Amino acid sequence: MASQAENTNDPLPVTIDDIRMAAKRIEGAVVRTPTLISRTLSDMIGADIFLKFENLQFTAAYKERGALNTLLQLDDEARQKGVIAASAGNHAQGLAYHATRLGIPSTIVMPVPTPTVKVTQTEGHGANVVMHGETFDDAYAHARQLEAERGYTFVHPFDDPRIIAGQGTIALEMLEDCPDLDTLVVPIGGGGLISGISTVAKAQERGIEIIGVEAELYPSMYNRINKAQRVCAGDTLAEGIAVKEPGAITSRFVAENVDEILLVGERSLEEAVSLLLQIEKTVVEGAGAAGLAAMMTYPERFKGKKVGTVLCGGNIDTRLLANVLLRDLARSGRLARLRIRLQDRPGALFNVARIFHEQGVNIIEVYHQRVFTSLPAKGLITDIECETRDEKHLERLITALRDSGYEVSPVELA
Repeated sequence: MASQAENTNDPLPVTIDDIRMAAKRIEGAVVRTPTLISRTLSDMIGADIFLKFENLQFTAAYKERGALNTLLQLDDEARQKGVIAASAGNHAQGLAYHATRLGIPSTIVMPVPTPTVKVTQTEGHGANVVMHGETFDDAYAHARQLEAERGYTFVHPFDDPRIIAGQGTIALEMLEDCPDLDTLVVPIGGGGLISGISTVAKAQERGIEIIGVEAELYPSMYNRINKAQRVCAGDTLAEGIAVKEPGAITSRFVAENVDEILLVGERSLEEAVSLLLQIEKTVVEGAGAAGLAAMMTYPERFKGKKVGTVLCGGNIDTRLLANVLLRDLARSGRLARLRIRLQDRPGALFNVARIFHEQGVNIIEVYHQRVFTSLPAKGLITDIECETRDEKHLERLITALRDSGYEVSPVELA
């Protein structure tokens, strides 16, 4: 992969020793999260799957590591003036939390459309939040302006050697807990996480394969490394890695250390979030589930290997999480909406409901449509949301309805 990207003769600015020093700096101030095997996921993928639970950090994301490592290296003058960042996500909360804990003033610039819950959480960690612009680029430009005007220290979310060294401490812990891992699967947004992890992996005497993962909608690092022109746009569940321009520094690490970048679709991300909640009983945001999504999408790529992946964050909106879980139930046939054509006469709905009862299917909602339909005036459409045991149970219900003379069609998900 190194030959496909821009190269420089300068050595990479972070070494394994930098990461070891970062680990000593932050020790005791961040959670030493566990790395645990998932027996069920291992059986599903056909590999030994180990999960690094970075969603158990205090701010529910790994970003604390790099932020704290950076803050601890500031001189007294910089500490007094304070730090600034542009972020609407996990970097904002990690930086704000540790800055406040260390007595360092922090300012976070967020785009105006940032969800209120993220603003509130960041303010709750003690930061001064400034709302500016419609996009991240607007917020970033304003943060750099405030940096120049007020003498703040700007803390970049990924393109900084101190940030990279802090994030690399994750790999030290993973290999300490599971020294025989042969493959590491790491989400890529700006590239700070995979830069640090790959530095540790490539410093080992034995070979460890490094696989990066990006959302199909935001293949920015994939484009950079492979000289591709894929569009970066759209609403992705993995908003934490939805980065249009990867870092200049991090791109060098990826070019030199990363073996392959895989792209995953939205459906795989949704399924991975749902599986982690159902199987591991852990809440993971879309970006944090990207590694599992890659293994689900390309199982042959990982078959028979000992694979470690980072559940890098757990900050997902509860309403979004509910939608993801319900959509997963629908795709598996356990939740369905059936569109049934009826005659508008007494007992019509009762007779349909009786078939649901006979088949042991629970009715959740009933939607009658008499007016906005192309049927004759005496016809009506009824949508019935129902709960079944599995896809075969749903098929038996549909067969029973059709055998009784009803026109039935499932309302499919996109």
